[in-house]
Amino acid sequence: MNPIVTPESTRSLLIANAVTLAMALIFQWPLSLLLWPYWIQSVVIGYFSRKRILALERFSTDGYEENGRPTEPTEDTKKSSAGFFTLHYGFFHFVYAIFIGSRAGELGRWDWVGIAVAAVSFIWNHRYSFQQNIEADATGTPNIGTLMFLPYLRVIPMHLTILVGGAFSGSFSPWALIVFSLLKTAADVAMHRFEHKLLQKKT
Repeated sequence: MNPIVTPESTRSLLIANAVTLAMALIFQWPLSLLLWPYWIQSVVIGYFSRKRILALERFSTDGYEENGRPTEPTEDTKKSSAGFFTLHYGFFHFVYAIFIGSRAGELGRWDWVGIAVAAVSFIWNHRYSFQQNIEADATGTPNIGTLMFLPYLRVIPMHLTILVGGAFSGSFSPWALIVFSLLKTAADVAMHRFEHKLLQKKT
């Protein structure tokens, strides 16, 4: 079985984004504050991507190098790749969190509640996708280099979308939230589908 996008995985992703939009509308967030739940989503994607790499039983290293040298599909390669990914992806999000903190402003008690609800919805969504991915990986030979690259490919478009929106709105605007949340969700779903199609060619 190749990695495919199921209706359930897409539906759970849509629900998670809808929950985040609902929190933004209920608590009257400016667009810039939406960066926090989407940052958390990115961290969740990275977390499950690392677990996915470590869970690989069979994988390909075609075109993948470490320190400029070709690698073999061994347990050491898997562990070192997961470690490098964690360090690089984690540093990227650490710097990004500092940037968001300078843009989003101070958070109130109810803002934290809304962010927590959105975070739980994204954890639920990506945990579900992770379980599907593990089953798919067990039936193929995914490329470990592709698995390390995909999280960046997945999160950058959705963050660019909301960053552009945040540049034009510093206060609560329901229509701005709806429009840019829809654009972000469209980018999210499109990259979700592209991720699975790319892996389908690699397995």
